[in-house]
Parts: sequence; C-alpha cells; structure tokens
Amino acid sequence: MKKGLYFLIAVLLVMGTSTASASKEKRDKGSKTIPGIEVLLKNQKNLIKGKRVGLITNPTGVDSKLQSSVDLLNNDPDVKLTALYGPEHGVRGDAQAGEQVDSYIDEVTGLPVYSLYGKTKKPTPEMLKNVDVLVFDIQDAGTRFYTYISTLSYAMEAAAENHIPIIVLDRPNPIGGMKVEGPVLDPAYSSFVGRFPIPLRHGMTMGELALLFNEEFNIHADLKVVKMKGWKRSDYFEKTSLSFVMPSPNMPTADTALVYPGTGLIEGTNVSEGRGTTRPFELLGAPYINSTELAEKLNNKGLKGLSFRAASFIPTTSKYTGELCHGIQIYVTDKNKYNSVETGLQIIQSIHELYPDKFEFLKQDNFGLLIGNSWVKTMILQGASVKEIEKKYESETNKFKQVREKYLLYK
Repeated sequence: MKKGLYFLIAVLLVMGTSTASASKEKRDKGSKTIPGIEVLLKNQKNLIKGKRVGLITNPTGVDSKLQSSVDLLNNDPDVKLTALYGPEHGVRGDAQAGEQVDSYIDEVTGLPVYSLYGKTKKPTPEMLKNVDVLVFDIQDAGTRFYTYISTLSYAMEAAAENHIPIIVLDRPNPIGGMKVEGPVLDPAYSSFVGRFPIPLRHGMTMGELALLFNEEFNIHADLKVVKMKGWKRSDYFEKTSLSFVMPSPNMPTADTALVYPGTGLIEGTNVSEGRGTTRPFELLGAPYINSTELAEKLNNKGLKGLSFRAASFIPTTSKYTGELCHGIQIYVTDKNKYNSVETGLQIIQSIHELYPDKFEFLKQDNFGLLIGNSWVKTMILQGASVKEIEKKYESETNKFKQVREKYLLYK
C-alpha cells in the first residue's frame, strides 16, 4: 500500500514538473504571431476582393508557413493580382546592396515587375494604371537607414497622388518595439537611406511607421494597416513563432538586425562592416587595426549587454576584398541592456582614437547620410566622448518618443 502511494506521489510530481517545464517553454517561445498577410486573407479580404491588386514585396513577404504573398494572392480566386513592385534587392531578393534593379516579367506568375530601386523609386501613374489598390508586405529591420522604409513612404505618396488606397500588411520589428535610440534625422540630410526625421532605431513596425508618416509628414494617403495578431512590443524576433527570412543578402539573421543600427554606421568609414563574411555587421575590421588592442579597449568601456572578441577575417566582397582584416566580433549577451547606436559610436570613436592617421570617414559623406547630420562626425574628429554626443541628441529623441506614442498599435 505504501509503495503504491509513493509511486502515485512520484507520478504526480513528475507530471507537475513536466507541466511547469512545458509552460515555461511556451512562455520562452512567446505566443503565436500571425502576420498581416494571413489576417488579411482570413478576416479582411473585403479590402481586396474583386479588385486589381498591385503588390510591393520581396522574399520576406510570406505567411507563417513560408508561403509567398505573391503566390497566396495570385492563386486566390477572389483576388486579381495585376502587378508586382520590387524594392532594393528585388522581389526575389537576388540583387546586392546598391545594385540597380530593372523592371521585367516575373517567370513564375507572368506578371510585370516594376523596380522601385533604380531610376524610379516612386511608382509612376503608368505603373499603377491597372491597379485599384496597392498592398505593401515587406519585413523591416528596425533601422532608419534600411531602405524599405523609404520605399514605403514613396509608395504611400504615389497612392495618394493617384487616388489609390494602400494597405500595409504588418510584420514584427525584429529588434523589438520598446527601444528608441540615436539622433533624429536632420531634414538637410534627407536621402533614400533616411527620408524623414526619425531616430536611427525607431522601435516601430512598418504599419506604425506608415501611420506616423501619413499624418506627421502630410502624405494623407487612403491608408489601412492590417495588424498582426500575437505580437507584443517587448518581443524580439526569436520570441515570435515566425521563421526569419533574410530581408537582404547581408541581413542573414535577426542577430544581424540587432547590431545593425550601430554597426551599419561603419559603412561610412574605411573600416569593413563585414560584408563578404558570414557575419556582416557583427564582424568589423581593417588591415591597419590591431584586433587584440581594439577588443581590449572596447571591453574596458563597460558597455552593457555585450562582449567583444578579437577577430580576423578576409572579406569576399565590398571593402578590402581578398585582404586580411583585423578587428572584432560583437556578441550580444543581453538584448534588453544592449544599446546598438551607443555601441556603434563607441567602436568608431575607439578606432579613430587608436589609429588617427589611418582611420577615415569616406569622402562622399556616407556617414553623414547614415547618422543623419553633420555634427556627430565633427564631434568624433574633435575627440568628444560618446556620452557628450548622446547628450546633444537626447532631447530630440525624447520628443520623437512622445510623437510616436500616438501611432503605436501594439501596447
């Protein structure tokens, strides 16, 4: 009898532990995230039913089963897909950064594909002549200078000018929706890598940005945002139930997106940002750098949520192709404590301090366009601390946070 009782207690304890473990695993994985394309087709198809649809997308436009939005709309008997539009890297994602994309006929669907990254960045009336409604479905990376944001704004302007509704199918911000970092863009530095005055790390989804652009920057499009289900602002991408599809050739993982708001600034210098390696924007270096010296200097700064490892690499493309570079690899250990923009500025400042005769900002002022102003570069060259730089842009960033609150769809 006692043996039977002990056995029953043991079974109940194991079951309780298993249930607790399963609950914890479920919490750790986060809730099921349903992207806007699925919500549209299941619950809001009336927005496109019977209409001629133009779709702006790329390989990230997929549902939770990785089915392409192009195929989902093209194969739906209630929808008439008439045109496709490709951003930087193209609809199929086969173009490198900065590579001009031409218009062509899609082999899979037979539909015309109009390039929005080349001579034309805004859909023209001719491109929209067989379209009743525009649909935008692209995964963002969470950084102002990622060009899909500019493509979104131009598409909204074209929709407004041609009196066509535009629908934004929302997707997660892969680096979460809580943190806002970096200086607000100076309008004098408006370009395709930053059109509007928002911070480097904006902490918003594409749908939320569309709402903000529409009202704050007077686009006034007939805009509808189809919200996701199951996404929380605190969710980084791994907390969603979705698979990460590379939004561009040098954005292979969600970890890349996390460091990108800061290390993307390296593109404006004569330091390799790791293009042509398996860890772009996480591996950084140049032939003139002493990797051990740089890693030690950065690790001694006490930056939160990350560590630096001395590393060497040979890029296969972009800067220093085929040359041995020395530098660092970034390891983020705590996403909630990690500040991407601060880290990027600390790296650039440290390289400048260690190698003032060899470190350079590129002459075409890519750095100014990326950071969104002229004064940060000047302060770095004058030897100002990162804390001093942050202090200068802090008030503008805080003002943006207040404006941003009005457009947040996920509380």
